[in-house]
Amino acid sequence: MDAPSDAFLWVKALHIIAVVCWFAALFYLPRLFVYHAMSEDDASHQRFQIMERKLYRGIMWPAMLATLITAHFLVDWGDATRHYHEALWFYLKVGLVGLLIIYHLVCGYYRKKLMIDPHYKSHKFWRFFNELPTFILFAVVILVVVKPQF
Repeated sequence: MDAPSDAFLWVKALHIIAVVCWFAALFYLPRLFVYHAMSEDDASHQRFQIMERKLYRGIMWPAMLATLITAHFLVDWGDATRHYHEALWFYLKVGLVGLLIIYHLVCGYYRKKLMIDPHYKSHKFWRFFNELPTFILFAVVILVVVKPQF
């Protein structure tokens, strides 16, 4: 097997950066939901609405798109990655990424609901909701690094 090209390594580096940014936003936005649900005054509600909107639109969406675009290039780069299409761990990982995309979109839905009613759900719900991407992160990292053979 030939060494990866410089371009491949650059795309891989950009992919890792995008994944880190996406997960940072996936962790932080629901944490803002916790604080938003606990706030009582209008100034706090407005502040959280602005913070949530800027995080969701300005960081989460671009990071998710960059993650998916760079992932596409990494998987379809050539002969070096063709074996991924034959491995079960790869399809499990793709399924988990699909769940992250759904989680991302659900965050957007909840963000809009919180704009209307900051007490739409309790802060306890948001604390639980905030933990969901952590489990997916653990599973994805284990699948990518260990590449278990099922």
